[in-house]
Amino acid sequence: METLLQDVRYGARTLARTPGFTVIAILTLALGIGANSALFSVVNGVLLNPLPYPQPEQLASVYSKSPEFEHGSITYPNFLDWQKDNRSFSELAAYRNENLFLTGAGEGERLRGWMISANFFKVLGVQPVLGRTFRPEEDVPGAEPVAMISEGVWNRKFGSARDILGKPITLNGTSYTLVGIVPASFTLYNHTRDAYVPMGQWNDPTFRDRKISMGTQSIGRVKPGLTIKQAQADMDNVARNLAAAYPDANKGSQIAVLSFKDDLVGDVRPFLLVLLGAVGFVLLIACANVANLLLARATGRTREFTIRAALGAGRVRVVRQLLTESMLLSIASAGAGLMLAYWGTKVILKSLPEALPRVKEIGVDAHVLLFTLGVALVVGIVFGLAPALKLARSNLGETLKEGGRGSSGTRHRTQGVFVAIEMALALVLLVGAGLMIRSLAALWNVNPGFNPHNVLTFGVTLPHGLAKNPAGLRAALRQLHNTLVSVPGVSFASVQGGSLPMEGDSEFPFWLDGHPKPASQRDMESSLFYLVDPDYLKAMGTPLVRGRFLTEQDSESSPPVIVIDESFAKKYFPNEDPIGKHVNLSLVDLHPEIVGVAGHVKHFGLDSDAKEPIAAQLYMPFMQLPEQFWPLVASNVWMVARTQGPAGSAAGAIRTTLARNNSEEVMFAEQTMDDIVDESLADRRFVMILLGAFAALALTLSSIGIYGVVSYLVGERTHEIGIRVALGAHHVDVLRLVLGQGAKMALAGVTAGLAAAFGLTRLMAKMLYGVGASDPLTFAGVAIVLTLVAMAACYVPARRATRVDPIVALRYE
Repeated sequence: METLLQDVRYGARTLARTPGFTVIAILTLALGIGANSALFSVVNGVLLNPLPYPQPEQLASVYSKSPEFEHGSITYPNFLDWQKDNRSFSELAAYRNENLFLTGAGEGERLRGWMISANFFKVLGVQPVLGRTFRPEEDVPGAEPVAMISEGVWNRKFGSARDILGKPITLNGTSYTLVGIVPASFTLYNHTRDAYVPMGQWNDPTFRDRKISMGTQSIGRVKPGLTIKQAQADMDNVARNLAAAYPDANKGSQIAVLSFKDDLVGDVRPFLLVLLGAVGFVLLIACANVANLLLARATGRTREFTIRAALGAGRVRVVRQLLTESMLLSIASAGAGLMLAYWGTKVILKSLPEALPRVKEIGVDAHVLLFTLGVALVVGIVFGLAPALKLARSNLGETLKEGGRGSSGTRHRTQGVFVAIEMALALVLLVGAGLMIRSLAALWNVNPGFNPHNVLTFGVTLPHGLAKNPAGLRAALRQLHNTLVSVPGVSFASVQGGSLPMEGDSEFPFWLDGHPKPASQRDMESSLFYLVDPDYLKAMGTPLVRGRFLTEQDSESSPPVIVIDESFAKKYFPNEDPIGKHVNLSLVDLHPEIVGVAGHVKHFGLDSDAKEPIAAQLYMPFMQLPEQFWPLVASNVWMVARTQGPAGSAAGAIRTTLARNNSEEVMFAEQTMDDIVDESLADRRFVMILLGAFAALALTLSSIGIYGVVSYLVGERTHEIGIRVALGAHHVDVLRLVLGQGAKMALAGVTAGLAAAFGLTRLMAKMLYGVGASDPLTFAGVAIVLTLVAMAACYVPARRATRVDPIVALRYE
């Protein structure tokens, strides 16, 4: 321990005597360690930390599975049978989105709500802050209406009053008894909600139809001792029984059981692992840089080590001294790196929050601190070993006799190898970033089938007294349309129901007129449907290919009509004109005529639409929606509006106009279509930005590395260069000599990097669009740029070498 303390004190004094070297080494390592720690904090929060629920490993997401959708929503009658018939879940719960308009507590406010089964919070192990959760007898039709609200709403609207329990609150015009307060920390799939009502009380005929899912989702808790695989086998049996009992609705349908954590983070896992590998490359480059600095420094300290050896210090003691100094550097770098990680994590989350699940759980915690400490220890050993091992193998006496007059190529071969490694690693990162940039550029050039610029989408609450009055609702929607187009700056507006591009999807099963009706709904074809007004195509900027679009005359009293898209026409009417043909829409019991063909919209995303099994799309007049579906409209009216200027700036004027016309018409959840398209590319943009940042950092560090090595070699060869100049060498010859030495290191690194990138970029193949993993243009461009940057870094010391005065150089010692 005494010897160790001596080494630490001596190492600290030695580093303090060379502040320039120490600061550069610490900053270089801090960048590498900080970048690794920042990304590890993301990986730790998203992938490694357990979910914030009791026994999270028992939680499972349960989906309806069909040829069209791997993970689809479920129908409520099927869910009730799942609950009753399964043998593998201790609890199985359901939930679905519902807009709830709160009145009677100050200014009216739209709340983001969930309808939930009574055991929803029991499944997740969430206890209310105050009160209780729902009871099973409250989760049935005809039960007394009860509700729960979030802690945020409780604080904001009711002043955290503890006597609020048991009192009535009004949601969507109905009086509910408040029974519990949900903690503010509760989230599910990164979503928070303001209010909760029992799902089973909703007795709407459509919701109770086994053929219609209504966006219901399910989550369960697997019994202790059972695995997800065993639960899947059990639910397979449940699906077979339901298909036999209800073939029209369930023929061919299956049930998918997934680990809840895998379901939550599955899409982002490969992106994070690629980024973790990339940031590891940055750390290796930083280590190689500092190792080169230490090699140069160790060579300059040869006399010191020789004298210490003469005074009795063994090689092990000298090597240990060098390792101690490197550990001091790495620990200091870890401290600086943690500060960079704390700042970097905030920047990542602030810039791209929509790209990551579990955002609230990401931060610099104890796991990140331990990771940083571990990295610092490993890094200290790794970059300290090179000079220590080289010193251990050298003959200090012979080295001392050289007197510093020049050096052989062999002596500096290790530094050249480190530079080549830096260049190779930097090239791999630059190629990865280049591929992602080209991929994102290709996506941005994809035509989505509509013009997202200057388009605003939003929801509107309508008077709740109209919920069971279809005629009144139709009149309210027509008035709402007229109000919107009267707002200054709004060009076109339309009601929008069913599907919204890149946001949500709804399907109609159908069969073509003149074909036999399929034996069951599951045997029918499916099409995405959009319930719209006549101005919808103009509002969205979707082209009309032929025929006509919907008009005001396509009303509730006229024969039903639809407009199909090009994909529908190509698949189902390949060699004929679809105009005038009819289709049968089984869910709504309509037999509409096709009156037009619109352009295809990339509904599922710019890059994934072609991979989806449902490509066909149809547009149906909102006003021709059958009577039995209108009770669903009142709390879920959505609009699209095309504005003359930026869509976001029109939101205030629209909100003001709606409030002035009718205080019960409240605008909510406004979002521009540009933002929706941006969010569909969030994961790729996240990878591109971070890979680009890591690649830029790697390029900078590798350039500094080759500059430092060439500068050091020029200093070591000053005597040799002076002799060459004295013997008649021209400046061009000296320049060629130094640049040639740098070029050898750079080209060796570029060659190795190209080979490594050719293999490693295949791991990114699924993330790319419109460009191959071995795209020759990207590879060639990056190789040329990296070589030019390396030669530019070599030019400064090479230029300095041409100015060596032979008289001074010959005296150089």
